[in-house]
Amino acid sequence: MVAPKSSDRKAAAAPSPINESRFWQSIGADWRPLFSTFREAGFTFEWHDLKPENDVDWAASFHPDSLEICLNLAGTGWVQDKTKRIAVEPRTVAFYTQHNRPLKAGRTAGQTHQFLTVEFSPEFLTRHFSATTPGLHHTVKQFLFEPKSDSEVGSVEAIRATLLPLIESLRHPPVYAPAQAMWFQSKALEIAAYVLFRPDGEELFCTRQQLLAQERAGKVRQLLRESLAEPPTLEELGRKVGCSPFYLSRIFSQETGMTIQQYLRQLRMERAAELLRSGQCNVTEAALEVGYNSLSHFSLTFHQTFGCCPGLFPLRTTSQKEQL
Repeated sequence: MVAPKSSDRKAAAAPSPINESRFWQSIGADWRPLFSTFREAGFTFEWHDLKPENDVDWAASFHPDSLEICLNLAGTGWVQDKTKRIAVEPRTVAFYTQHNRPLKAGRTAGQTHQFLTVEFSPEFLTRHFSATTPGLHHTVKQFLFEPKSDSEVGSVEAIRATLLPLIESLRHPPVYAPAQAMWFQSKALEIAAYVLFRPDGEELFCTRQQLLAQERAGKVRQLLRESLAEPPTLEELGRKVGCSPFYLSRIFSQETGMTIQQYLRQLRMERAAELLRSGQCNVTEAALEVGYNSLSHFSLTFHQTFGCCPGLFPLRTTSQKEQL
């Protein structure tokens, strides 16, 4: 199958160009282009850090005629095409294509959102992939080689532990400026190799255990989110996902880069911060809501997570405002 010409794509693309910098600045986000040569190189890296007071129309930042991968570290969001919607949760990676029909997407108010995106032009991807590239995700093939295709949500899965150091290195490149274009391109392709391929044929059999491990880790994350105040024990989690506690601990750490207890603590702190920011709870109420019976333990953990005591975060409740 022959790749479409750039002129064909431009004629087919319905969305108009957007000013992403202006969009993120309008909602008070810390938005930083890490490597921004989309027109010349065909890809760009961007870092996002925001705490929106209102839900964010995330789709307003998506560029037309592009494929974007989101490495989501904190905060929850969603992306939706005409038939499917995916939840983008903390420590997950998702990708989606923006083509003829604009996507819908949002990010939740009252949460800290931190994520890195890498955006690809179709021209860049077609230089490296073809319609017969083994294992290339069907959504990518449709985007690249079917000009009349709609925008589409790809997939979402846990960020592999091997990707976490890569995310940090992208924010602080370890090479001199003259070598950064080459270095960033290698990292863009590395991330694409992790995210845009799906096993098929004999390889599917070899990766079945890996896919099962991802499913089990995902179910554990869901179970913990649903019961922050009284979370299941490790033994209960093992029974619910169908494996031994020891094996579950090992695969969860491999898939997320965190222990189950570390992940639970992160969820609890994010939920407590959300309750305090919205004014729904005072410090004691927030601590009890997320499962802390000791206020001193809660305050210490909160300070370790956010760098301030919960009573000063973020000065939004009525009682806190009266003290100013």
